[in-house]
Amino acid sequence: MTLTPEQVMAANKANLETLVGLTTKAFSGVEQLIELNLAAAKSTLADSQQQAHATLSVKDAQELLTLQASLFHTLAEKAVAYNRHLVAITNGTSSHFQGHIESKVVNAQKALHDMVDNAAKNAPAGSETAVAAFKTALSAGNSALESVQKAVKQAAEVAESNFKSMTETALKSTAAKPAAKKR
Repeated sequence: MTLTPEQVMAANKANLETLVGLTTKAFSGVEQLIELNLAAAKSTLADSQQQAHATLSVKDAQELLTLQASLFHTLAEKAVAYNRHLVAITNGTSSHFQGHIESKVVNAQKALHDMVDNAAKNAPAGSETAVAAFKTALSAGNSALESVQKAVKQAAEVAESNFKSMTETALKSTAAKPAAKKR
C-alpha cells in the first residue's frame, strides 16, 4: 500500500494542527498555573503583613496562642484551596491530552484492523489459520490495552478521592484545634 503525495500532505497538515492545538492547551495550563502562583504570592504577602501587625498588638501569651491557632487554621484553608485549584488545572489540561491520545489510539486501532482485514482478503489460500491467529493476538492486545487504560483511570480516581478525604481530614483537624484552645 503506497501513499500518495496528497495523503502525506493531509497527514502532515493534520499532525501540525494537532501539535498547535496541544501546544495551545499546554500554554493555557501553564498560564493558569502562573496566575494561581501570582495570586498565592500576593495573598501570602498581604497575610504576612496582617499577621505581623496582629502579632505586634498581642497583649499576653494566651492571646498569642489564640492568634497562632487561628493563623494555622487560615493557612491550612488556603493551602487546601491552592491545592484544589492546582488539581483542577492539572486535571483539565491532562484530560484534554488524554482525550486526544485516546482518540488517536482508537483511530490507529481501526486503521490496523482495516489493514489486517484487507491483508486477510488478499492472503494466499491456506493461510487462514495464520490470519486467524494474528487476528486473535491483535484482539488480545487490544483487550490488554483497554484493561490498562481502565486501571489507570481507576488509579487516578482513587488518588483524587484520597486527596479529597485527606484534605477534608486536614481541615477538620485544624478547625478542631482552635476550638479546643479557646476553652
